Order: sequence, then C-alpha cells, then structure tokens
Amino acid sequence: MFKNYSDIMTACRDIGKFTISVAVAQDEDVLNAVKVANDNELANAILVGDECKIKPILEKIQFGNAEIIHEPDEQSAAKRAVSLIRDKQADVLMKGLINSSDFMRAVLDSNTGLKKWSLLSHLAVYEIPGQRKLFFMTDGGLNINPDLNDKKGILLNAIDALERMGIDNPKVAILAANEKVNSKMQSTIDAESLVEMRERGEIPTGIIEGPIALDVAISRKAAEHKGIKSYISEDVDLFMVHNIDAGNLLGKTLMYYANAKMAGLVLGAVCPIVLTSRAETSEGKLNSIAMANLMSRTSCSVNHL
Repeated sequence: MFKNYSDIMTACRDIGKFTISVAVAQDEDVLNAVKVANDNELANAILVGDECKIKPILEKIQFGNAEIIHEPDEQSAAKRAVSLIRDKQADVLMKGLINSSDFMRAVLDSNTGLKKWSLLSHLAVYEIPGQRKLFFMTDGGLNINPDLNDKKGILLNAIDALERMGIDNPKVAILAANEKVNSKMQSTIDAESLVEMRERGEIPTGIIEGPIALDVAISRKAAEHKGIKSYISEDVDLFMVHNIDAGNLLGKTLMYYANAKMAGLVLGAVCPIVLTSRAETSEGKLNSIAMANLMSRTSCSVNHL
C-alpha cells in the first residue's frame, strides 16, 4: 500500500535508474521533472526535439548531462521518441510540448507504434490530504464512452498496473449512482457484468464489487447505514468510472476541492507512457515518472484474454 508519492519515490530508489524517452522535450516543466528524477538517481533521459530550444532550458535549470536528439519537427520527434522504446534504448515514453492527439498518433501507428493490448487506457493517481493511501482511478482521461468489452480491457490494464506497482489482488470499486442494477442505467448493468467476469475467471485477479456508489466505496459507515455488506468499503485500491465525463468530474473535484496532487499514465502499450497536461506542474510530471518506473521494471501479472 502506498500512502503517498513519497512512498513511490522510495520504492523507485530501490529499483535503480531507468531511461526516459521524451517526445518534443523543449518544455521547462518536463525538463525540470526529468532533472529531479536524474538528480534523485531515478532516471536518465534522451531528449528528442528542437536542440536550439532544449539547450537554453537545460542551461537555465542547470541540467547538463542529458542526451539530445535534434529533431525540430514535432511529429517526427514523436516518432523518433517512440522508436527509442521499440529499439530498447529507453524504458518509458514521456510526452513533452506536443498536442496529445499528435503524440498519440505516433504511439498508435500500426507499423511503428507501441500498442500492445486491444486498447489503451488512462490511470490517474491522486494523493489526497488526510487520506491513508493513494486514490487510483480509471479511465477518466482517454476512452470517452467505453462499452462493456472496452471496460473489461480498461479494468485489465489497471489491475495489471497496480499489481506491477506491488498492490496484489487489488480491491476494485466499479462506480455507479447506486448499488442496484437498473435496466435504465447502463453503468449498473456493465458493473454487474464485470463482477460476473471476475467470478468466471475472465478477469484473473482482483476483489471486484459493483455497482457500488462512491459513498459506500469510501465510507464503511455509509455502507452500514445503507445495509450493504461490502468487502472493500473504506479500503478500495482502484475506482473505475463508467465514462470520461465521470472521471474528469471526479478527478477535478479531488484536485480543486480536496487539494489532491495528481499523476497519470497511459496503459496498454509495450511500456508505460507519461501523458500529463501541458499545464501540469513539474511535481505532477515527476510523480508520473516515478510510477512509470515501478511499472517498467516489473513483470506483467495480468494476461489479456
């Protein structure tokens, strides 16, 4: 169990250095995060982008030992950064100062990209003040309105990620408005179906409950008040939302009302992908790098069926 990002950083130091391939690296927040990762013996970096723009930033932040590959064209830089992963010269891919859709185009290229499973998905991680452990959530950042088969893939990706990070047999809450299956609420129907998939072994690991409302998932008192018997209430490792709207709203509520710190990764590729907003702070980017380190250096524990 990780209480905070500091715990993740400590776990990373026990693993040792890895190499980050940064696509369109001429971004000060990205380079600051990479520098801190380097200074803390977490990572080396290969910076792909416009050398004329990268070098002044490196001088400003006093980061002098990073390798630069000069590629001023953004799309070409993204493809080159991806190729470093395919050629096993780097372990983790990171988005720099490039639009997410252009970055993902290079990742998803059918001939030269990095897609491994049937779909890619997003895992967000929040450190919430006063909470005893990190809050993992999927998928509030990539898949817009997933169907049941997509949700199965999203869940497999996320369980794999948590187990790679050392959270065995994670407790999973498939969120909905309430705990009763309602024929007019697809989220409840899909939640029940995912639980049944776990019972049949189609999802190999995890303690999965759903549909389950957020209050029951986070509060044992709420569960008792509603007369609901739950094995995961107040101890959930992973919260799964039914679409990107729900995830976006929940995530931003945590950040802006609860002062949560966020990190995020794209899952389902041959390596972890650090994809945060261009407006994300250096600290948020560093936390994402640390999680990617844990994932990239451990073996896969969940097979996609």
